[in-house]
Amino acid sequence: MARVSNFNAGPAGLPLPALERARDELVDFAGTGMSIMEHSHRGKAYSGVHFEAMGLLRELLAVPESHHILFMQGGATQMFAQVPMNFLAPGKSVDYIVTGHWSERAVEEARLVAGIQGGAVRIAASSKEKDGIAYRRLPTPAEIHIDPAAVYAHFTTNNTIFGTQWFAEPDVGSVPLVADVSSDILWRKVDVSKYALMYGGAQKNVGPSGVTIVIVARSMLERARTDIPGPFRFKTFADNDSLYNTPPTFGIYLMRNVLAWIKSVGGLAQIEAWNREKAALLYGAIDAAPDYYGAPVDRSARSVMNVVFRLPTPALDELFVKQAEQAGMVGLKGYRSTGGIRASLYNAVTVADVEKLVAFMKDFAARNPA
Repeated sequence: MARVSNFNAGPAGLPLPALERARDELVDFAGTGMSIMEHSHRGKAYSGVHFEAMGLLRELLAVPESHHILFMQGGATQMFAQVPMNFLAPGKSVDYIVTGHWSERAVEEARLVAGIQGGAVRIAASSKEKDGIAYRRLPTPAEIHIDPAAVYAHFTTNNTIFGTQWFAEPDVGSVPLVADVSSDILWRKVDVSKYALMYGGAQKNVGPSGVTIVIVARSMLERARTDIPGPFRFKTFADNDSLYNTPPTFGIYLMRNVLAWIKSVGGLAQIEAWNREKAALLYGAIDAAPDYYGAPVDRSARSVMNVVFRLPTPALDELFVKQAEQAGMVGLKGYRSTGGIRASLYNAVTVADVEKLVAFMKDFAARNPA
């Protein structure tokens, strides 16, 4: 079977070596006579995988000992509510920098939590265009107004729908920094010590859907509420090595495989080099034909992970997606509310995949003049 070039935005493609390892171990894991999916999460076989995955993540991201690594469930969508549930209290407020659909959703959930348990939610900055249509850029430092008394300041590192990405953390002063890193975690190294908490679903760069990664400072946990149900407290998972209840064992196993693959190819230095090469190839093709392939994002904020662009007409967009799929490239249709084209260049997408897409773009434009 010939594998396709997978440009899906999530769940996204997985590195072939990680999948092949899972294939080879699926029925009989490590000579135990059964699949890892069949093992108890309290047993020795699964524990080895669980803590290996944690160790690999700590090593690759250089997570300091001042921070816990948690494996949870519910995705970023659950975290939108769970973060304020843990830290927002009456008389307190939290700040949000809004740069796209998912940060809007985070604000909505935080406001619902505030209505239940008290506190306030402030918009510290927004990069939404005056026409209300899209987010084409990121806020400038002068546009970000952080309340120095805020419990935390939240931002979304990469915006999958509109194709913008932060390449440096916003300046929030001494306020604890919280980030949704779902769609660009592990695309390169970051200084984890700058973050009080970061969270993200694994299904884009790290593994399959079903696992949520949370990295939280011990000092932040000391400020967390203790009057919410145990399963929703980050401290519950920190105190139990993410084994408080049954974790998504097969998802964590596959994540272990992906992390091991990243380490084997040279770690995040090599991953970043490939990601920048892929983005340069694709943006180069777009910029070489600006009258045919239009990129709506401010150049300084162009995402390395999610490249969005449009053809001259919606009909050509549709034809492009159809013919690309026939040529073995899937997942290129833009988000349902925005249309256009979106190519997600997550870690499992190869340079060869992008070279194939770029060649197709040149051929398509030649065959289908506007």
